[in-house]
Amino acid sequence: MSDIVNWLNGYVWSPILVYLLLGIGFMYTILTRFVQVRYFKEMIKLIFEGGGSKAGVNSFQSLALSLGGRIGVGNVAGVATAISLGGPGAVFWMWLAAFFGSATSFVEITLTQVYKRKIDGEYRGGTPFYIENGLKLKWFAVISAVLTLLVMGFLWPGVQANTVALAMQNSFGISPTITGIFVVILLGAIIFGGVKRIARYSEIVVPFMASAYVIVCLIILALNFEKIPSVISLIVTSAFHLNATFGGIIGAAIAWGVQRGVYANGAGLGSETYESGCVEVSHPAKQGLVQAFSVYIDTFLICTSTAFMILITGMYDVKPKGMEPITNKLGEVAPSLYTQLALNSVFPKFGADFLAIALLFFCFTTLTSYYYKAETTLAYLRQNLSVKATWPNHILKVILLGTVMYGSVKTAATVWAMGDLGTGALAWVNLTVIVLLTKTAMKVFKDYEMQKRAGKNPVFDPVKLGIKGADFWENEYKEIEQNQPKEKKII
Repeated sequence: MSDIVNWLNGYVWSPILVYLLLGIGFMYTILTRFVQVRYFKEMIKLIFEGGGSKAGVNSFQSLALSLGGRIGVGNVAGVATAISLGGPGAVFWMWLAAFFGSATSFVEITLTQVYKRKIDGEYRGGTPFYIENGLKLKWFAVISAVLTLLVMGFLWPGVQANTVALAMQNSFGISPTITGIFVVILLGAIIFGGVKRIARYSEIVVPFMASAYVIVCLIILALNFEKIPSVISLIVTSAFHLNATFGGIIGAAIAWGVQRGVYANGAGLGSETYESGCVEVSHPAKQGLVQAFSVYIDTFLICTSTAFMILITGMYDVKPKGMEPITNKLGEVAPSLYTQLALNSVFPKFGADFLAIALLFFCFTTLTSYYYKAETTLAYLRQNLSVKATWPNHILKVILLGTVMYGSVKTAATVWAMGDLGTGALAWVNLTVIVLLTKTAMKVFKDYEMQKRAGKNPVFDPVKLGIKGADFWENEYKEIEQNQPKEKKII
């Protein structure tokens, strides 16, 4: 099976996709006149705006839910793997992909809000919804939904479970089978409680676990402050063929930096659109800005902390695929354990144990996020097939839990290859769609800017903008407009 997956990855993850991810992000950066820079303060402000009801959640809950999906093993094991396969220079390309990807994320999340729906009393949105309502291609929307269901329910969960199982075995000697059973039991208790329980869990756990991880990373950086300039120099020189040791693998640095960076932050994949569809806001661009900010948190804070910790301590090897190892200090140690070794080198025993527990939380919140995305696409398919019964949801839960158990006991190489296949497949579909809907996204963004300049709290009216297919907003516009606070002149 692994041979087939690797063969497919060779086509899905061709250099074309890598440069498309960078190029489309650059295009949106220019079209929005650097929205990810100009609206930085607004992004932070909007996190704490947005209502919540039985039908939806507020912006902070959505951000926590999204970060629960973004902040996972991709930020720990994924960064380590990028360094192992692409050298230190991969970190630079991860940064660049995140900067441009923030603009891409703004576009895809804005489109999510434009074309969201209300299904079974809850707000739902995501890639299939804006394909059907924006492009009027229902068959393509169904394919996208099925693909997302496959990725979230089968291809990605194994990556999370496998990394945690390895970490727990390395730190505490716990069998991967035992870890898998433990995660399955706890995950089942959460996902059988519905989206509200998932959102509540994420808003409490995500900020805590992310903060604890960053604090430990900052302590390590502070203890090795004098090495930071040399690490930055190593990253930059390795990214541009200027480093004698790692400069010769610039192609691998770009490929793995972008690939692992996108897996970590989700920008351009459409994988982070589902949480944003359940948010109550007065204008789609508001949620677009909130989620654009989450890319910064994910990559520039969490991923960078991991990368610096690994590079400062020297706990890594560079072994590009198809080449002889450039360094082999650690022997046959799996890249997913580099971060654990880095922590342990500064905090003997405590470091490895802390990361194993942190990874358990990272994995757990990410898996709950995967379930929510899968459930949303299933809701879309059920609505289109007029299936009112809830038994498909129960089958989905069983499959996801089974995949977690499977991933816990399989080899790391197999589950990562399956995860990469899912990432690439989602990217091809979503990038194609958002490019075709660029005109709509820019129209919505310009409307938001015009209302802000007029001193208004922006409210979205698709009829006024000539946007068709935004049925939710056409029906809800008047109610939203009536509930807006009195306008205040912005000086």
